[in-house]
Amino acid sequence: MEAIVYEEFGGPEVLRHETAAAIPEPGRGEVRVKVAAVGVNPVDHKRRYGWVEAFYPTTFPAVPGLEFAGTVDALGPDVTGVAVGDEVFGWTTTGAYAEYALAEVFAPKPAGLTWEQAASLPVAGETAQRVLDLLGVRRGETLLLHGAAGVVGSVAVQLAVAAGVTVVGTASESNRTYLRSLGAIPVTYGDGLADRVRAAAPQGVDAVFDAAGHDTLPVSIELTGGAKERIVTIAAVDAEEHGIVFSGATVAPETARAWLTTHARLAVEGALTVRVAEALPLKEAARAQELSESGHTRGKLILLP
Repeated sequence: MEAIVYEEFGGPEVLRHETAAAIPEPGRGEVRVKVAAVGVNPVDHKRRYGWVEAFYPTTFPAVPGLEFAGTVDALGPDVTGVAVGDEVFGWTTTGAYAEYALAEVFAPKPAGLTWEQAASLPVAGETAQRVLDLLGVRRGETLLLHGAAGVVGSVAVQLAVAAGVTVVGTASESNRTYLRSLGAIPVTYGDGLADRVRAAAPQGVDAVFDAAGHDTLPVSIELTGGAKERIVTIAAVDAEEHGIVFSGATVAPETARAWLTTHARLAVEGALTVRVAEALPLKEAARAQELSESGHTRGKLILLP
């Protein structure tokens, strides 16, 4: 099969495009999927560099990628509720940058979603929902969301707004109109941020979701009046120094499956959208990771086997 493989940590150059990789066989509780679309995430290049071994230990040779959309190709022992030929999306156990992948956590792909849309949902949806639940944001509260125009941030904005939460989102000046379209109050990041947030939310900030990680924690602590328990980051490497929770772990499989189903329904209804920036052929995985690492793409990068 076609696959992207790397055998050492390093830059994009360690990624190798193979056309004769072994097709994996599903084990107990697994399905094999013929992959139609792969979501590219920042964690992909962080794993390639070896930066997140504490969360995602690597066994070489490794295939990158966490999320996929595709068609069930084979069933392992004890698999029920799904049949060969079913269209699904979710999380892979063997790496998604491949023509075939194995999966345990997945959900049916609604007919109303394209492959690219479905492959955009698992990581962003799980991360956004997990952090919002950790923060315990409630209807009527105000959430400050750093990095609100990114893929995870934009999904979190939509989920929070739908729950009756007022969202103040930090982003570049060029993303202000986009954030307004999602229902957030946009503020430009940079010097003077605290004053701009206070002007946008005179009622105060109840909780902070940091999806940016660029010196955001001190101002977040200030704006919440020192309520560190109402701040969660997925991006600030100095979280521990500030006494802030860094959330990098996924949730239980049954919870992840439920969220996949819910987020897919919302996407079909038009209540949850993810911008797709570009879809590239699988062999251009190194370029896709370089684009992702640059932080300058607007929306989700997709690979197509």
